[in-house]
Amino acid sequence: MRRVARPSPALRVALRAGAAGAVAATVAVPLLRRHRIPVPVTIAACASGPLALAVLYPRSRKRDMALFAMQMWAFAKVHELPYDDPERLRRRLRIRYPVAIDRAIGGGVLPTVRLQRALARWRRVGVVDRGLSWVHWLWFLEPYLALLFILVRHPERFPHAARQLAVVFDLGCAVYFAAPTAPPWWSSEEGLTGEEVRRIMVGVGEETWGPAWPAMYRAVGDSNPWAAMPSLHFATALAAALLLAEAGPVEGAVGWGYALTLGFALVYLGEHYVTDLAAGAALVVAVRHGEPLVEPLVLGVNRGLRRLERLASG
Repeated sequence: MRRVARPSPALRVALRAGAAGAVAATVAVPLLRRHRIPVPVTIAACASGPLALAVLYPRSRKRDMALFAMQMWAFAKVHELPYDDPERLRRRLRIRYPVAIDRAIGGGVLPTVRLQRALARWRRVGVVDRGLSWVHWLWFLEPYLALLFILVRHPERFPHAARQLAVVFDLGCAVYFAAPTAPPWWSSEEGLTGEEVRRIMVGVGEETWGPAWPAMYRAVGDSNPWAAMPSLHFATALAAALLLAEAGPVEGAVGWGYALTLGFALVYLGEHYVTDLAAGAALVVAVRHGEPLVEPLVLGVNRGLRRLERLASG
């Protein structure tokens, strides 16, 4: 029987030290990025962390969860990068095309304006505004709760589900860099929609959360206000619905119910154009249908990471 040569101790130490350094850089570099760290360096540091974690630890359920958590940390930080220089980003900002498309969809009136006018009488009691704002806020948990459910009930599906959701986030983030687009509430505040679009969520947030609201809004709503096209709120909720539907009909019904309600809420609240939602849906379709095309590359990367992990563990 052929004996497999064991890696030298020096190689194991070098591999583990390099991987640990990459993981640390994924956390530290985005936090220090405003200290003149170039954007490409920050992106490279964020991208290296999940790969390095796969080298440090053998495949397990905990490692899969940690990989996705690190991936989402990287997304959250990278999607903020364009807004580090708001003036430069403003020069590239797209404003008018979603207004024109949505006005055509709405028969001359923005769909958001039509919805806000149609439901105006319910605004007096606040049921619709509060309810749909909560639907929006729950998005910050929903995709991850869907993945957690899959992990617990269908663990064999988790790697595939986490990978699809992560790709949706990442490709959407790439579009934010390439074509920054203003949301309807911002364009309305600048007088560029031709019709008033109320950002209902802000008023509900101030009423609901009181003094805590400004800090909450800065944490989640002000990091990059021009990351609107495609709507990753809708895209990731839709992706979660499709993944839950693969797990079972009841799970799928819950996922679809939330995704469609969220889509309605995003338009009514003034957070997104219908055009943004359509682009988000198209992104999900592209990811799901494009997966077989990139599968050989994914398998090759996985094989390479497994070889490095075996070398690093000795």
